[in-house]
Amino acid sequence: MSSPGSAKGLPKNLDSALALGASVHPAILAGKHSVDAAGFSVKSKEGQLLPNLSASANLNSTYTDNSPNSIFSPDGTTNSATIGATLTVPIYRGGAVSAQVRQAKEQLGQARIGVDVAHDQVRAAITSAWTQYKAAQESVVANKALVSAAQLALNGVVEERNVGQRTTLDVLNAQASVITAQINLATAEHGVVVASYAILSATGQLSIRKLGLQVAEYKPEEHYEAVKDKWFGLRTPDGR
Repeated sequence: MSSPGSAKGLPKNLDSALALGASVHPAILAGKHSVDAAGFSVKSKEGQLLPNLSASANLNSTYTDNSPNSIFSPDGTTNSATIGATLTVPIYRGGAVSAQVRQAKEQLGQARIGVDVAHDQVRAAITSAWTQYKAAQESVVANKALVSAAQLALNGVVEERNVGQRTTLDVLNAQASVITAQINLATAEHGVVVASYAILSATGQLSIRKLGLQVAEYKPEEHYEAVKDKWFGLRTPDGR
């Protein structure tokens, strides 16, 4: 059961919400990318300890223009080409590279722990939001029953007043009870709406696209495409 204004497309149950959050929440995805980056950093640091092979090629063309009767070589063009390869094998690096490798591995472990922490935080947020959502739904059911009971009691007091067994003050008190129950019902329905959006936020689904808002969506790809080939310039992509 949902109240008017509640978020659309909520997961069917808590397990579905947890699975959704684990697969698409931005904090978890960012943590996984950090793990990948840290893994590449380890490989890069380890690569400094590996042999390095470099190749080079050189082509020269020399033209000779000597005066007549010269004792030097006759006029003409002399071509030469050289090809070489150099193999560099690290023997001693002073321990700096080894320290950098160990540091990179520690940072990789830290990134992996960060992913686990993000998973735990997302699970906790989803569980809390889902619990509040279900509690708010139950509160709506209870307050609807209270409104019905208060309205029924009011009807009875009105009938009793009509036959002289109750006073106008009794009717006013009964009407106040109905209004109080209706206020409590509206508060509970408000709680359902807020909790439903809290579930979207906890699962990483509280976005322009998910909500279908008629506003411009920020797309970082547009800025990247606008500046990726620029060698110089001070203007931003929007012309500032």
